[in-house]
Amino acid sequence: MQAFLKGATIQTSRPQKDKVTAGPSGEKKAKAVPWVEKYRPKCVDEVAFQDEVVTVLKKSLEGADLPNLLFYGPPGTGKTSTILAAARELYGPELYRQRVLELNASDERGIQVIREKVKNFAQLTVAGTHPNGKPCPPFKIIILDEADSMTAPAQAALRRTMEKESRSTRFCLICNYISRIIEPLTSRCSKFRFKPLASQIQEERLLEICDKEKLKYTKASIAALVQLSEGDLRKAITFLQSAARLNADKEITDQAIIEIAGVIPSKMIDKLLQICFRGTFEKLEVAVRNMVNEGYAATQILSQLHDCILEKDITDEQKSAIFEKMAVSVFYGLI
Repeated sequence: MQAFLKGATIQTSRPQKDKVTAGPSGEKKAKAVPWVEKYRPKCVDEVAFQDEVVTVLKKSLEGADLPNLLFYGPPGTGKTSTILAAARELYGPELYRQRVLELNASDERGIQVIREKVKNFAQLTVAGTHPNGKPCPPFKIIILDEADSMTAPAQAALRRTMEKESRSTRFCLICNYISRIIEPLTSRCSKFRFKPLASQIQEERLLEICDKEKLKYTKASIAALVQLSEGDLRKAITFLQSAARLNADKEITDQAIIEIAGVIPSKMIDKLLQICFRGTFEKLEVAVRNMVNEGYAATQILSQLHDCILEKDITDEQKSAIFEKMAVSVFYGLI
């Protein structure tokens, strides 16, 4: 019995000991936030290289009125960031969570989601004042990201909801391909095309992030980020953060960026082209197998080959014949 009690005292004393030892290390650490979120525009004025959209939105914000919106364009150009910044300016931090519903339509894209989540939220009425008495827009905002992934029945159901709840709700549809949105929806929205960001704009933003994060970098590494992102600022920032984590206190080089992006070295592509032009099929087969064994994606190989062949000093007929064969290989690769 004494042994049993003794054992019990030992068990109960352990958590106390753990609490004591855990005391110094119990300090709360700052959460690691992705830089894409950390440096997301907080207001409409911070949105870069989309002057037309910013001008229209600022006028709408001044009049506290907003049409249904349709943002389309390549990824990483600021579509979602723009509407989120506009919503924060409209409602402020107090009402933002109550007045804004954000759904990723690629995950929740069925007709049931439209009938339940969207319809129920749209039917709620809201007051035209803030809690402190200041005026506030008397409508809510529903943001449907990647709306081009929604099914056709879901889009048809959304059209009816947009009609019925036009007084109390504004919709913002965000997509990459406007051709995948049904015409009755596009006709009910003000459409804005987001352009790929210019190289200079991307470079300025990346340098600003480097200064704030106190990173060591080379000009070649920034140039590599701009080139590899192809106008997608989100991709560039993600590559930059990955490089910063991998290199720690070391200088970020263009070679590190290339490795993170999974890009094939230009020397390897040039060698492959030389074998295509002058080598044998056996040599070409060995070269391709080596590239695949290195872990490079076939689509990446074809993409870089396409860019290199465009710059080669061969006739247009030869280029078209090569590109036709490449297109066929891509098509069968997707099936």
